[in-house]
Amino acid sequence: MQVTKVKINSIKTNPKNPRLIKDDKFKKLVNSIKEFPQMLELRPIVVDENNIILGGNMRHKACIEAGLKEVYIVQAKDLTELQKDEFIVKDNVGFGEWDWDILANEWDTDKLQDWGLSLPIFLDNLTNNEGYEGLDQLSKLDKFLSAELKRMFLVYDNQTFENVIEWFNKQQAKHELENHSQVILKLMENENI
Repeated sequence: MQVTKVKINSIKTNPKNPRLIKDDKFKKLVNSIKEFPQMLELRPIVVDENNIILGGNMRHKACIEAGLKEVYIVQAKDLTELQKDEFIVKDNVGFGEWDWDILANEWDTDKLQDWGLSLPIFLDNLTNNEGYEGLDQLSKLDKFLSAELKRMFLVYDNQTFENVIEWFNKQQAKHELENHSQVILKLMENENI
């Protein structure tokens, strides 16, 4: 199949596209395109014979946002409607899984996040390394999971954080609970807290 450069307005988004992208990830995709536009030629948008996008609807949207006038495409011809639908889904299904140990030890996690990968908080951040020095990620995970007490971190912007803390404090006082952990347990017991 031949990669062709075309005017961005010559291809059309697919009304059957089941994928969407949220604000933060969309911004990361736009920035990724601006910083590394060569990737678009290496991974062109796939269109059918009518130039309707089968694979790359989010990239197309991000290219428009980035101000690109042209994009690279590959035209998939002679597909049945069923094959087109199958391609749309299979192109977006993540069959593989990330090897978190390699990502944590061999990759720059800041770069991974800049590139759009949503990362869990790695054990280095969870454990603050106290008692975990010299352990590889799997050993840290084993130690963390077998620990009697565990910590959970929730990440919010400043305004949301203030609202969450205010709500937790109200619930703690209302139900005469000792701490926010007990508020969560109470919430789990009774969703109508």
